[in-house]
Amino acid sequence: MFGRLVYLSNVATLTLDPEKCTGCGMCMVVCPHGVMERENGRVRVHDLDACMECGACARNCPEAALSVVSGVGCAMAVINTALGRDAASCCCVIDSGSDCCDTTESR
Repeated sequence: MFGRLVYLSNVATLTLDPEKCTGCGMCMVVCPHGVMERENGRVRVHDLDACMECGACARNCPEAALSVVSGVGCAMAVINTALGRDAASCCCVIDSGSDCCDTTESR
């Protein structure tokens, strides 16, 4: 079994609006990496760097308290690699003159 999976630090697009959260915990149920935890009856983002941006939490939140841009950054590179696409090495390094996330050419 793998240990704690960590992606790039401080880059995940996951955000939580604590005012909308009712503490139902659905996000905790569907999150594959345990990014959220319950505190004082509400959910909070516990480990943002473990977020792989799959979007399951946002899609299953009945109050729309969570938002995430699914499949961005290195998560997209992992998905593209799994699908066998050639242009899977997506922007893990900032390169100002690069279109590194354009995968339309290799679909």
